[in-house]
Amino acid sequence: MKRIIRHMILLAFLVIASVFTNPILAGEPPPPPPPGSEGDIPGGGASIGGGLLVLLSLSAGYGLKKLYDARRKLDE
Repeated sequence: MKRIIRHMILLAFLVIASVFTNPILAGEPPPPPPPGSEGDIPGGGASIGGGLLVLLSLSAGYGLKKLYDARRKLDE
């Protein structure tokens, strides 16, 4: 049980660290398009970085829960 708690604390630390380092490592935004241009950017230039981080965090949590349940079932 202590091992699982250690792993969960480590995972939480890594997720929190990645959340705070993401804005630091992000580059400058691209310059605005020249006046009068339409700017045909697919997706409207939407960023997927934040959503990807949420998806990976939730996936890791789900995997840890499955691992915890499987080990708990083996112990019974």
